[in-house]
Amino acid sequence: MYPLIFSLFLTRLDPERAHHLAFTVIRALPTLGVGGVVHRFTRPRTDLGVETLGLRFESPFGVAAGFDKDGEAVIGLGQLGFGHVEVGTITAVPQPGNPKPRLFRLIPDRAIVNRMGFNNSGARAARVRLAHVRSVAGRPVLGINIGKSRVTAVEDATADYLVSAALLAPLADYLVVNVSSPNTPGLRGLQELDQLAPLLRAVKVEAGATPLLVKIAPDLEDEAVTRIAELVVALGLDGIIATNTTISRAGLATDAATVEAAGAGGLSGAPLRARSLAVLRVIRAAVPRDLCVISVGGVETAEHVAERLAAGATLVQGYTGFLYRGPLWARQINRGLDRILAPRP
Repeated sequence: MYPLIFSLFLTRLDPERAHHLAFTVIRALPTLGVGGVVHRFTRPRTDLGVETLGLRFESPFGVAAGFDKDGEAVIGLGQLGFGHVEVGTITAVPQPGNPKPRLFRLIPDRAIVNRMGFNNSGARAARVRLAHVRSVAGRPVLGINIGKSRVTAVEDATADYLVSAALLAPLADYLVVNVSSPNTPGLRGLQELDQLAPLLRAVKVEAGATPLLVKIAPDLEDEAVTRIAELVVALGLDGIIATNTTISRAGLATDAATVEAAGAGGLSGAPLRARSLAVLRVIRAAVPRDLCVISVGGVETAEHVAERLAAGATLVQGYTGFLYRGPLWARQINRGLDRILAPRP
């Protein structure tokens, strides 16, 4: 029924308001007393478990950063069948994000454009909330994605990231340095090696024993992707997440006026699929097999997830597909993977 609800009701709502309505229900799942029943319905039926980063993931499919910015619905999302939940992006300084409207649907492309701008309540508030999440039995794997505060100058970015890392790394199953959102001025410049290397080196020291990954943009040239992958290996990081949203608007089916009205921001969803897969293959060719590579971008079906796994992804994430597939999306993925990855007789 979800496609009908989406076309008749949700498309009439402002996208951000629709997100908040759905998010409220997901956040409430653990308090309604039905979370356990829901999880038995949504979790994999076969062994889809993945061992990486010193952790066990019940399913290779998880929620990308951006859906749960403050870590308020981790348990509910796990009950919906996601094997891990990456919260954030969280910044050292609380910030409201960019002015609204800042989230737009491109329905013919099964895509969205967002210029949210890391709206979140800050690392100190998140620490209190996530300490509780850590204490919940049966929770999903918890990733924490950190970014630069908007008020912080680019030249002071390392110190800003270190504040968040100090507060949040002890609570994270894995920590992610986000240097690839297009919605924070100057952030993507941190992907240049002369800035990225000292940043990652410093955060790695602060993170201590917590596995550390870096999230990169799809708009990098292949040579730059390879250089970052080699840097990750040289610094002894634990993985790479590829990719964030794109600033490209090439090849869209949505009419030009609608795309122009949406304005600047990162585009996610189906149009990102080919480039995200290509970046995954570039990374996997440059890193050891045991390095964790999390693929995200344009993933919507179990077949897409299986394709990423076959191309060398350790884990796969999604976000935009939730908008188009609804709350049983992870269940659809898990059931499809049960079928696709089942051992042949």
